[in-house]
Amino acid sequence: MSQPLVAVTADVRAFDRYVWHATPVTYLKAALDGAGVLPLIVPNFGDRIDFGSLLDSVSGVLVTGSKTNVHPRAYGDEPDERCEPYDSERDATAIPLIRAAIDRGIPLLAICRGIQELNVALGGTLVAEVHEREGAHDHRAPESDHNDERFVIRQRVIVEKGTCLAAITGAGPLAVNSLHRQAIDRLAPGLTAEALAEDGTVEAVSVSGARAFALGVQWHPEYWAHKDVPSAAIFRAFGDAVRDYDRARRMAIAAE
Repeated sequence: MSQPLVAVTADVRAFDRYVWHATPVTYLKAALDGAGVLPLIVPNFGDRIDFGSLLDSVSGVLVTGSKTNVHPRAYGDEPDERCEPYDSERDATAIPLIRAAIDRGIPLLAICRGIQELNVALGGTLVAEVHEREGAHDHRAPESDHNDERFVIRQRVIVEKGTCLAAITGAGPLAVNSLHRQAIDRLAPGLTAEALAEDGTVEAVSVSGARAFALGVQWHPEYWAHKDVPSAAIFRAFGDAVRDYDRARRMAIAAE
């Protein structure tokens, strides 16, 4: 089976006296083992990146989750220190990368922070602390020093019939591991809600009329992609879409 290249977003982190552009290994392993693609981390250099050249070299884009929130100025709001940390360098890279991938028709999978960036990229807005909304559930991770406990599958979302996600996981109730503070507020005009939490929070979206696979989920399928059936199915569907795109791209190049 071919192993096409996929661009993966990164976070900016400072430790050990260095500034790092890094991505959690769970996303990389899920891409490699679950989707069967080779992940390549994209540094957060914003408009210094030639996104066209980057997308000439890859056949998919994976937008990862993060502890950081999208900066409110990216969607026309004002920052609040309660909602930190932010990562504006990531915003300046991931958001235009998402737009360029959609314009190009390259398969896109956006997870957690990624679904929020996808919504902002297409003109939507976010709520900074969704658990503070009246009637909202607490979507934050459980307090624990162990990631298996923090990422436990413990919530239920309802997948809409006839959607991209329903074709992958089935429609109706789906158990997920959604842990986040920020969430979609006003859904972008170019997105379709594919799954909702029981409190009405948008938990999955697709790009309306996309030329390729373009799915965003608020939960973390990467964490249990090695054993949870729906999580594995999401990465497998992404990988299949990436290989289809890669095959078509190679055929087009050969025909020139």
